Formats: sequence, structure tokens, C-alpha cells
Amino acid sequence: MRILLTNDDGIHAQGIHCLARELSHITELYLAAPDRERSGTGHSITVFEPIKAVPTSVPGVKKAWIVGGTPVDCVKLALARLIGEPVDLVVSGINHGPNLGTDVLYSGTVSAAAEGVIMGYPAVAVSLNANGGDADFAAAARFTRRMVQVIMKEGIETTTLINVNVPNLPEEKIKGIRITRLGVRNYDNLFEERRDPRGNAYYWMGGGVVEEEQEPESDVTAVQEDYISITPIHLDLTDYRLMETYRTSFARYLSGWRTADDNS
Repeated sequence: MRILLTNDDGIHAQGIHCLARELSHITELYLAAPDRERSGTGHSITVFEPIKAVPTSVPGVKKAWIVGGTPVDCVKLALARLIGEPVDLVVSGINHGPNLGTDVLYSGTVSAAAEGVIMGYPAVAVSLNANGGDADFAAAARFTRRMVQVIMKEGIETTTLINVNVPNLPEEKIKGIRITRLGVRNYDNLFEERRDPRGNAYYWMGGGVVEEEQEPESDVTAVQEDYISITPIHLDLTDYRLMETYRTSFARYLSGWRTADDNS
């Protein structure tokens, strides 16, 4: 089995190196990671400038590259050009910080895994529910190793990524796993205005998480209650519940839009 490792925290991040050490015991690894932290880049790609990929050495990894682009760039470039042979799984992480609920729409970690799915490869995104300098990636790395072993044995859907969030706790204090849905995750959108030396305004975005009521089966609830959250995420964002409603309501008013009187 071959695995492509990537992240959004950058090539020097502790999480990806801890994960590489664990997975190197069970499989062949390739690694392509950004040259610096690219958190919050979502599914952005680089199209108006060249992308550099510099070979590097990472313990336990067959081949590794430092990529001057986004996490999605790393996956696209590695799978399409750099590796040169098929891989079986894309693993993104371990992210320093959770990716819960609507975080997945902003997350470079989850987007890198999503790109694997778009390109036809099964994918897993792994995040540690830690902020600041007290992160312990050991339990998350060992759990990911075990998950990969299960995937090697049982297989995994290629149309759905698996989003994993692990509590920042010693292994013996983690209560277990829950299969979850995406919860609600919103932030205070605070923008601090500052001035550059020429007097022009610029803004720093900040703001913490807004605590909201969560469904019992949500990923947010699971991690808050010291469980590992495993959420299958499908990339089809269609709201099928509303399709029939819109077929009726919109067709009623818009079917003749080319000739309809706008004042009627």
C-alpha cells in the first residue's frame, strides 16, 4: 500500500512528522506539504504563478517535496506528476487544531483530502482538538495508524472522505469513537483596523468560537465529550430535499422567462 501524506500546517509541522513515523511502520509513504503554514486556505489552487516543488528528506518517507503552494496544490501536483506511480490513499494532517462542523469549508487540511477524492483516491483528514503549544499528537497518530490498517483490510469509499477529529488527551483518557455528522461551528467575525506607515487602513481578522447548541450526534459534541469523531463527508452539496420543491415553485414562475413581462 502507498500513501500520500500532506497537511496545511507546513512541511515543518510536528503533526505530519509524528504521523509519518507511525505510518512508516505499515506502508510506503510519499509526502508533499506546503513550504509554510497555509491554514484557512480552503480549496484554493495556484493558477497565476508557478508552483515550486523542492525534494527533501523526511524520516520514514520514500520521497518528499516542499511545495510552494496550497494544500490542494500539493495533492494535485503530487498525484498528477511528482510520485509517478499510483497511490492507494491520501492522508491529510495531523492538523494542529480541530476541523469540526463548518470548519471543513475553510480548512486546508480537509480540502487536501477532498482533492484526493476529486482525483479518484480515497482520503482521510485528521485533526487534533488542540490550540496553543500543548498539543500531543501521539494518540492521534496511533489511532490513524490503526484506521489505515482497517482501511487496508476492509477498503474505503472513493467518493467520500473521512474527517477525523481527536481530543487532545492521553490515549487512556479518550473514551472511544463515534460516527458523527457535521455540527454547527461559527465564529465572532472581529476585524481590528490598523494603519500602515502611509496611513492606509488594513485589517486583522480574529474572533473566537461562538458556543451554540449541538446535535447529540454531531462531531462537535463527540469531541467535547472526549470521543474521537469520525465523519464521512460527501462532496455532492446538492440539497435533494429542496429539488422537488424548486421544480414546482420555480417552474411555475420562471419557465417562460424569455418572454415573460417583468412587471407581471
